[in-house]
Amino acid sequence: MRFRLTALLLATAALSPLAAAPAPVQPAPLAEIAQQVKLPYEQFTLPNGLRVVVSTDRKAPVVAVSVWYHTGSKDEPAGKTGFAHLFEHLMFNGSENAPGDFFGPLEKVGATDYNGTTSFDRTNYFETVPTPALPLALFLESDRMGHLLGAVGQQTLDRQRGVVQNEKRQDDNQPYGLVQYAQQQALFPDGHPYQHTTIGSMADLDGASLEDVRAWFRGHYGPNNAVLVLAGDIDAATARPLVEKYFGDIARGPQPVPTMASVPTLKARKDETLHDQVATVRLYRQWTIPGLTDPDTVPLDIAGSILGGLASSRLDNILVRKEGLAVGVTANAEALERVGEFEVTVDVKPGLDPVMVGKRLDAIIADFVANGPTADEIRRAVTQEVAGRLFALEKVGGFNGRAAALAQGAVYANDPGFYEKQLAQYGEATPASVKAALQKWLSRPVYALTVAPGDRAPYEEAKAVQADAAAPKPGVKPTPASGSAPVATAARTAPPVGDIVNLTYPAIQRTTLSNGVKLVYAQRTGLPLTRVSLTFDAGHAADPKAALGTESLMLALLDEGTTTRSAADIAAEQERLGSRISAGAEMDTAEIGLASLSANIDPALDLLADVALHPSFAEIERLRVQQLTGIKAEMSDPASLATRIVPGLIYGPQHPYGVPASGSGDPAVVAKLGKADLATFKDRWFRPEDCTVFIVSDLPLDRVKAMLESRFGHWKEQGAPAPAKAIDAAVPAPHGRIVLVDRPGSPQSVIVAGEVLAAKGTDELLPLITANDPLGGSFLSRLNMDIRETKAWSYGVEAGFSRYVGRVPYYVSAPVQTDKTGASIQAMLGDMNAFLTTQPLTQEERDRTVQRSIRQLPGSFETGTQLINAMQRNDLLKRPDDYYTHIADKYRALTVDQLNATARAEIKPADLVWVVVGDAAKVKPQLGAIGLPVEVVKAPGAQ
Repeated sequence: MRFRLTALLLATAALSPLAAAPAPVQPAPLAEIAQQVKLPYEQFTLPNGLRVVVSTDRKAPVVAVSVWYHTGSKDEPAGKTGFAHLFEHLMFNGSENAPGDFFGPLEKVGATDYNGTTSFDRTNYFETVPTPALPLALFLESDRMGHLLGAVGQQTLDRQRGVVQNEKRQDDNQPYGLVQYAQQQALFPDGHPYQHTTIGSMADLDGASLEDVRAWFRGHYGPNNAVLVLAGDIDAATARPLVEKYFGDIARGPQPVPTMASVPTLKARKDETLHDQVATVRLYRQWTIPGLTDPDTVPLDIAGSILGGLASSRLDNILVRKEGLAVGVTANAEALERVGEFEVTVDVKPGLDPVMVGKRLDAIIADFVANGPTADEIRRAVTQEVAGRLFALEKVGGFNGRAAALAQGAVYANDPGFYEKQLAQYGEATPASVKAALQKWLSRPVYALTVAPGDRAPYEEAKAVQADAAAPKPGVKPTPASGSAPVATAARTAPPVGDIVNLTYPAIQRTTLSNGVKLVYAQRTGLPLTRVSLTFDAGHAADPKAALGTESLMLALLDEGTTTRSAADIAAEQERLGSRISAGAEMDTAEIGLASLSANIDPALDLLADVALHPSFAEIERLRVQQLTGIKAEMSDPASLATRIVPGLIYGPQHPYGVPASGSGDPAVVAKLGKADLATFKDRWFRPEDCTVFIVSDLPLDRVKAMLESRFGHWKEQGAPAPAKAIDAAVPAPHGRIVLVDRPGSPQSVIVAGEVLAAKGTDELLPLITANDPLGGSFLSRLNMDIRETKAWSYGVEAGFSRYVGRVPYYVSAPVQTDKTGASIQAMLGDMNAFLTTQPLTQEERDRTVQRSIRQLPGSFETGTQLINAMQRNDLLKRPDDYYTHIADKYRALTVDQLNATARAEIKPADLVWVVVGDAAKVKPQLGAIGLPVEVVKAPGAQ
């Protein structure tokens, strides 16, 4: 379909008059860019009603498998809230002919991007597998579609109920985590299908029964209520016989009656206030709007971007940059199937009157509704939308790749091609059409919510932990799987997996600019996209010990104004180009990155060079307040608070690595930093001789090099260089203990434990990483399977390494229900000690991990970001550029004895420092039996 621009073609914009503002950029025509966003597909339907969509993309030998069932939380009957999502969890616990965890066989074949999600309107399950493993993936998906119920017993239901309730606690434990409940209750009347949240209530989850499971499966999981999408290294001619083989014998289920829902309107404006452990007051403005296929959905989405979604949005420019009333803003239109929600948020600058800011917010919205957007604003919003969709197409699967885009259209619009039709609607938008949609929907009464710092209301908890269910009784026949059709008596057998091809890693080329700046380049020709990363030997470890937070503030200011461009200019130029400039840091490095449509790479590089070489630091006061508010937000978030604390405890506060993991710094220091501090830091650490530019592009190296030479070839160092980072400094002697951070009222405890290993990041850590995988590095790890899948005390547990250049840390992370905090630490210590002594890594665990690691390789570098990250890791850790070409042989050479010896030599459970963020009154009595010293501290900034 042709992409028409109408009035957008007339859009131009002047830059604000600073010293000598550059001429306005001339981006490639938007219609030309939009033509590159293509999703070809074929479709067919089986006799049982299963719709199948196939989209061919041969860039990698992988296939995305995505199954969408047209049922979600809006379809739940009264008193059964949260059940659609609970059922999603049950679908991962094995089926009649594929017993055991669903992830087991997927891990063995090297699947990537595998998960499941539930929304108001659909439940989806997806995985990306190597092409020879496609028959196995189809077998697994078809078996749980047609042959599930015989494998689901009371014990499984009770365990997954506990896991889901811990997922709910984990989300609710976040700052602003209770907002969703207030919003749905306020916006939708009693009995409306969208009034309750997808996660549901503790009481309803407690009440879910096995009969509910059976009824839900029979009523909603038939093939005639599902769409199967295959995207990647597959075509329809190959796919059809495979799909018929595995799905063809599943009986059609009853035809579900669609749950209809109208768009409600509040009778009058509704104002409410909630209190929470938050860093600053947040204002919400919210309206219900129509669903995905309504013609007003695209204009409203554009309006959301212009109001508060773009970096140059109205609210950013007015409330944040110009008037200084806010430290953060958002606006977006979320389109569901039957309805949608338009939401605006404003984080009030600390110290200001929220009522005053709210009035100003309402005035800005009213003006926007009355007068609408400009043509240039629409063009910027649409360009960003088109560019975002093009970047998303790098992945065939996952949450937002090709398969998901096609499935969404097939389920909600009965049209897999809805994606491109909707894209055409973006191109047809005009100021008049956006204004009309705004006036139709946002002139109605608003729901105005204020979330202010303070004590939360009492938390709704689940019933007492349930006893283990009895084992299934022998002789009980499995329940029919769909409708009244009986479970097939003949056993289905999983197919063998063919030979999986080795990774074809792209050739890496190196060269230098005339001033010595190093270039590392890989060509990726699938899509017309270019990524450039200016990477420096800096990072959090480079922050001066007396001035922690310097680097973070300096980086935040780079795209907030140069000597010739204002912050608003920079934001608007990026949007016109469909480009994004970002600056950030990890522990050992910092980078200034650019992601751009290749058609606009010339002006995008002009912008990147200006940001990197000529920052003005003029907006330091505004960004200082934002960083201070961000630090306060970290301290109010339990997981972020834990990761601020642990590094200093295990490395010592004077070690370069003994700093908060975010790098945001010390608020007392950030409050005093001046422009001279930032300029000096930049001159010392961001120098041409210490810069390596990593490039992944469809454009040839000689062309990219010429463009970089003209922008960066004359860049010269200024001032004295920085001293080497003291990453080899001594760390404190290990001292295992528990630090309990008191956060009263927390519905869950966040546990983060850490220790410093003897190994360095520049060592070959592949044996150690592989050895840890069965302990804590994957979903099937012993820690996760014990604490989550067996005990149901957590939504997820993991253990692993941060790959620093110097001595690396080992971390264990486990958010757990409050009443099981002490028992969880004891259980994890028991699991780790057993792994290192009496129950070492087994041959089966070694084989599963090695096979998965090798077979995942072809699907691990789908995107330019994944590839550029790999190139950066190799450079940082002094590995050859072709490291990943030979890594499969390294995996195959690993033995069980070698892996066990490596784990025993490095991982020392007794040396772990355990930081627990939770309600000390409830948690401390549980810790005495562990046998470790316990120190109780108050949460910084606690209310």
